[in-house]
Amino acid sequence: MATQKTYIEGIGRRKTATARVRITPAKTETIVVNDKPIEEYFGLAAHEHDIRSVLTLEGAGVETYEITAKVRGGGLSSQAEAIRLGIARALVKEKADRRVTLKRAGFLKRDPRSVERKKFGLLKARKRPAWSKR
Repeated sequence: MATQKTYIEGIGRRKTATARVRITPAKTETIVVNDKPIEEYFGLAAHEHDIRSVLTLEGAGVETYEITAKVRGGGLSSQAEAIRLGIARALVKEKADRRVTLKRAGFLKRDPRSVERKKFGLLKARKRPAWSKR
């Protein structure tokens, strides 16, 4: 017997964090990250606010959803931003007319910045050892 796909999936990335986000229409809004409630997983309210900002955007026509996210890598801030991007991409997959509103708000832009690699002969990526004449 085949099971129906009742969720919409979006993938978000930031630095080394990757989030697989699934949204399902529901009566009450619940957000679960790595099998824990969002309040338990993220200690800071700022991270929760980053994630919920997509859902509270005016003019996007967002209903209530049950959101499940599996996130790996990176720190808490980059994980929160990866989840936000995943939610935004899933919302656009569900209704294409949300794209303009979400894009204007900057939620569909992937932040390309990441850590620059360390080069040989240097202390860090760009920091050099102190020069001495003798």
